[in-house]
Amino acid sequence: MKKIIASATLATTLALAGTSAIAEEITLRIGSGHPPGVVYAGLMIDYFQPELKRRVEERTDHTINFVEGYSGSIVKVTEVLEGVQDGIIDIGGMCYCFEPSNLPLHAFQVMMPFGTMDPVQSLQIAQDVYAEVPYLTDVFPQKFNQVLLSRIADGGYNLGTSFSWEKLADLKDQKIAGAGLNLNWLKYAGVSPVQSSLATAYTEMNTNVYEGWIMFPSAWVNLKLYEPGPYYTLIGFGSMTWHGLTINQDTYNELPDDVKEILHEVAADYEEQTGIVNQKEYARLVEELRELITVTEIDPAVREAWAESLKDWPQQMADDLEGQGLPAKQVLNLVLDKAEDRGYNWPVRYEIK
Repeated sequence: MKKIIASATLATTLALAGTSAIAEEITLRIGSGHPPGVVYAGLMIDYFQPELKRRVEERTDHTINFVEGYSGSIVKVTEVLEGVQDGIIDIGGMCYCFEPSNLPLHAFQVMMPFGTMDPVQSLQIAQDVYAEVPYLTDVFPQKFNQVLLSRIADGGYNLGTSFSWEKLADLKDQKIAGAGLNLNWLKYAGVSPVQSSLATAYTEMNTNVYEGWIMFPSAWVNLKLYEPGPYYTLIGFGSMTWHGLTINQDTYNELPDDVKEILHEVAADYEEQTGIVNQKEYARLVEELRELITVTEIDPAVREAWAESLKDWPQQMADDLEGQGLPAKQVLNLVLDKAEDRGYNWPVRYEIK
C-alpha cells in the first residue's frame, strides 16, 4: 500500500477498492491572501474547487476535500508564493504584483499600461506570450517547488477616488494606492503612489491614508470601496493577466495520475473562466456603480496624455530586467505584437529596443 503522506497540507487516506484498485481520499489546503469578493478568489471557491471535486469523484474512485484559507487566513497576499513553496498551502492564488524580486517579469502586461480592457483578450495575449517564452512557466518548478496551473486575468483597471477629477493635473500630489508595478503608472504621471493591498483598502481609504485606488470595478463594488470612494473614472489602464494559480510540487507529485490529468483540465477551464467572468461582469458592475456613485468617462485625450507620460518606462523596465538575465525585451515586444495581432490599437505604441 502506498505510504500515507505525513504533510500538514496534504492528508491522503488510502483504502483498497476491490482487490487491485486503490482509492484515495485527498485533502488539499487551498487559499489566497485575497477575499472571495475578488473575482479570481471567488472563482477558486465557486468554480475550481467544486469542478475538481465533481470531475474527480465522477471519473475516478478518488475523493477530493478542501481546507480553505482565503482572505489571508493562512497566507497573506505577500506570502502565497512562499506558502505554496513550503507546503503551508497546497494550492494558492496569487498576484505577481507582490513578488517583484522573485517573479519580476511575470507582471509584463503591467509594464505596458493602457492595453486592452477586455479580460478575454488580455488572457489570450498572455497565453500567446507564455507559449513563446517557456521560462515563464518553467521557473515555478525550477525555483519555487510548484507547478503553474492557471494564468488569471483581471477585469479592466480604472481609477476610483474620494474626489472628482477631469485631467491629469487634478491628480498631482494626491495619494493614490496601487500594488507593485502599477504604482509606476502614478509615479511617472506625477501622482503620489502608495503601496497597499485590497485586504486593507476599505479601512485605509476610510481613514484617508490615501484618496484613491487603481482598481477594477468588481472590487469597487464587492468590497464596498464606493463608500469611501464615491467617484469612479473610466480611464482604461487595461486588463492585466498577472495572477497565477499554483500547486506545491511535492503535493502534485503524490497525486494519482488520473487526478493530475483532471487537475490540469479543470485548471485550464478555470483559467478561461477568469477572462469570461470578468468580461461579463465588467459592464454590469459599472452600471451598478452608476446607481451608487458618480461614474465618469474620461476624455480620450486625457488617456492618451497619461499614456504618453509613461512612454519611457517600458524601455527602462526592459533594460533593468535584461540586466537580471531575463528575456524582457522579447516578452514586452511580444505583448505589443500579440495585442495588435488580436486587433488592439495602442494609444501610444511603446518602443522596446
